[in-house]
Amino acid sequence: MARSSLYQQVASELRRAIYSGEFGPGDQIPTEAELMEGHQVSRNTVRLALGELENEGLILRMRRRGTFVRERRPLLMRPQDELLPRGDSRPRFDSFVYAVTSEGRQADQNIEVQIVQPPEDIATRLELVEDRALAVVRRRLRFVDGQPYNTNDSYFPLKLVSDSEIVRPGDIKRGANRVLEELGHPQVRVVDDISARMPTPDESARLQLEPGTPVVVYVRVGYDEEDVPVRVAVSVLPADKHLIRYELERH
Repeated sequence: MARSSLYQQVASELRRAIYSGEFGPGDQIPTEAELMEGHQVSRNTVRLALGELENEGLILRMRRRGTFVRERRPLLMRPQDELLPRGDSRPRFDSFVYAVTSEGRQADQNIEVQIVQPPEDIATRLELVEDRALAVVRRRLRFVDGQPYNTNDSYFPLKLVSDSEIVRPGDIKRGANRVLEELGHPQVRVVDDISARMPTPDESARLQLEPGTPVVVYVRVGYDEEDVPVRVAVSVLPADKHLIRYELERH
């Protein structure tokens, strides 16, 4: 049997044990020596198998301690909820804070606000056709239970929000979307683009990602009643920490 088939077989059996719950989050899996003996394979074959599972984000190899099943408690995100109508009696919250607290978990975020000449792709999405047109960006590093979970950079045309809370640092507890409504620009339509890639070195450092963890890049463009783009939100979501769920109804 070819070496590649052997390591894939070992990886497959370990993967099955993890998904079946035989090895739960935080459990230590057998040592390299135990896997060699149990599968009658070489050390190199075992290391190739473990490397494949590490690249998939299923295990974490810790020097001098062993190999462990990674903790996996993804945050459920429901993008369609952001535009649901709410009665005036219901408090409004930032959508991230609402999603986290709904699961009984603690949310926090570091916020930086800048006035920038946005990247070309952002300027195009915002239809900033004037040369060197400016935008306000609210950059957020978000935490769940004290752990960095994702980043979110929200861009707004400066001329639209220049006199609002959006340009000031600090949290907007009722959410920037509510501020846009108060400015006369409720978002009535959104376009979402979702893609996946490996993280940049800066993203890996900020989000404290383990090796082999891919990220989902989620871009949402919001349009007002005149179909003018008023917000571009770019979220970078570690794939092992998020579950994006859409529920669509046929009308």
